[in-house]
Amino acid sequence: MTIDESTRELIRRALDEDVGTGDATTDSTIPLGHVSIGRIVAKEDGILAGMPLVEAVFRELDPAVAVRALAEEGTRIRSGTVVATVEGSTRSLLTGERLALNFLQRLSGIATTTARHAAELAGSGTTLLDTRKTTPGLRALEKYAVVVGGGGNHRMGLWDMALIKDNHIAAAGGITRAVDRVRSRHPGLAIEVEVTCLDELREALEAGVDRVMLDNMSMLEMRDAIALARACDPAPAIEVSGGVTLPELREIGALGPDFVSVGALTHSAAALDLSFDLEERP
Repeated sequence: MTIDESTRELIRRALDEDVGTGDATTDSTIPLGHVSIGRIVAKEDGILAGMPLVEAVFRELDPAVAVRALAEEGTRIRSGTVVATVEGSTRSLLTGERLALNFLQRLSGIATTTARHAAELAGSGTTLLDTRKTTPGLRALEKYAVVVGGGGNHRMGLWDMALIKDNHIAAAGGITRAVDRVRSRHPGLAIEVEVTCLDELREALEAGVDRVMLDNMSMLEMRDAIALARACDPAPAIEVSGGVTLPELREIGALGPDFVSVGALTHSAAALDLSFDLEERP
């Protein structure tokens, strides 16, 4: 992870939100000059993601604080593992611990959830993708965590791919008309069309789109749709989406789509349980 200026600004805003005019409890109870070592400890098994953010939080708060990662980004950690130590001013450690943990727990939770889903597709040739169902303002970080967990990224936003969905189709007056309008306005931009039945798929194939999204289809419908799309020359990429659950992934992968997109990777991932344990430095 590269901590760019936009990420640093996010951290500054988060610190302003949390610290405000000052950490009243810490500033009252901890004398200046007091130093400690903090240990970030895993309380459950999972995939570690977001350590660069921990370092960036403490660097922004107090450049003298030393953060030492003891587990590599993207590795599987076990409950009880000390994943990092943080050493320096006790005031700085206590003020920054919650924000650092918030980032680390959120991203590690997404990476862990992604890894569970990706394992169900192992060997199938189907790539697991995220969606735009992310926390506002945290999309780049959450999509980074998906990659750490073994998934891939769908479009980052509304600008880098045209995804024509049911509401676009209804408002434009049909798939063909919607595709033509996108091509006229954004020549060269990849176009994906969401389809819910074989008739819609046929129209999308005739329009020569780059990717088709099979939305909320049954397994039998998906099988027939994939066969139809594969018979097209040139064949578009095939994505399955819409309420996909973990138990369904292995069966979907066996049907042979190129991608499966799962919103739950980000919108429903539980934070990984991590704690910050403090001890006075000897």
